Amino acid sequence: MAYSKLRFLAPLVVASVAAAPALSAQAALASQASAEEAPKKVRTTAFFDSEDPVEVTLSINLKQIRGDKVDQAPWRGASISYTDPSGKKVEIPIKARTRGIWRLKNCEFPPLRLNFPEKATVGTQFEGLNKPKLVSYCRNSDTFEQYVLQEMQLYRAYNLLTPASHKARLLRMTYADSASGKVMTTRYAILLEEPDAMAARFKGGIIEQVGAVAADLEPEHMRLSGVFQYFIANTDHSINGLHNFELLAREDGAVLPVAYDFDFAGAVNASYATVDPQFTGIVRVRDRLFRGYCAPAEDYAKTFSLFREKKDAIYGLYSDKIGQLMNKKIAAETLDFYNDFYKTIEDSRRAKRDILDKCRK
Repeated sequence: MAYSKLRFLAPLVVASVAAAPALSAQAALASQASAEEAPKKVRTTAFFDSEDPVEVTLSINLKQIRGDKVDQAPWRGASISYTDPSGKKVEIPIKARTRGIWRLKNCEFPPLRLNFPEKATVGTQFEGLNKPKLVSYCRNSDTFEQYVLQEMQLYRAYNLLTPASHKARLLRMTYADSASGKVMTTRYAILLEEPDAMAARFKGGIIEQVGAVAADLEPEHMRLSGVFQYFIANTDHSINGLHNFELLAREDGAVLPVAYDFDFAGAVNASYATVDPQFTGIVRVRDRLFRGYCAPAEDYAKTFSLFREKKDAIYGLYSDKIGQLMNKKIAAETLDFYNDFYKTIEDSRRAKRDILDKCRK
């Protein structure tokens, strides 16, 4: 059975989880379902089956959308258009609204959530999409466009390590002002698979409840998510607080943590990225700090083996058709950054010091 993404009637607070057992995946989803009058339909799409970048034009009132810097901004009228293989122009009326926290307040162009009407997408390459996130450029420069490409590579690397991750696809997007008809710029953007669609691949659902601890999580993916965040040097996340993490309840009841939003990672090395002062011992985003949960050393050895197994495929991302879109110097620097991670997991003493001994109990 595929569950819908639903809200909790009474989310647990962090403190209460330590004192009492957390809800099981089935109980949490049932609690969410009881709060929903009618389960919503989860759309399926083949959009993410291809990695070829899609050339599209987003037409929207630029002044209006840039001014929407509040939480739960209204949906704005917009359209997505592209040219199909026969040369015919296809235009889809959509809606869009701003989202996010830091980028919403600080970027020239805000991150968006798009809203595709179901009937309007039938027969188009966007068929089946519902309300996916759009990761846009922050500032209209080549440097900031590289950040988008770098973050795309992290989604692809995560996909190689586990299917319990968001699929992503590049768009070569032209931003046009619907008020004046003028084109502002053309830049790469990322369209992300929706949480519901990802969960449907596992015949499960998304649990929207804070307070999860190690005992609540499927051990393999708990370790994987922690090591992946260390691999990319990302400290901007919290499973417990559902910050840049989702909880996927699989059909068998296991709860898998799924990471997303990697622009503050050291592997991206964005000029605007900062380290939270609470994390002592690191001062730059390229300083790695392990924030995963504790597990036996022999179990983490299995996780390290997976990273070794996928190393060539991950490195290959930086020379394939998408990798070739990146600045060659940046791609080389990123691989050199990864080399340091692999030196750590290949050295048992270093792995113990920098990963196993730093785990969260």
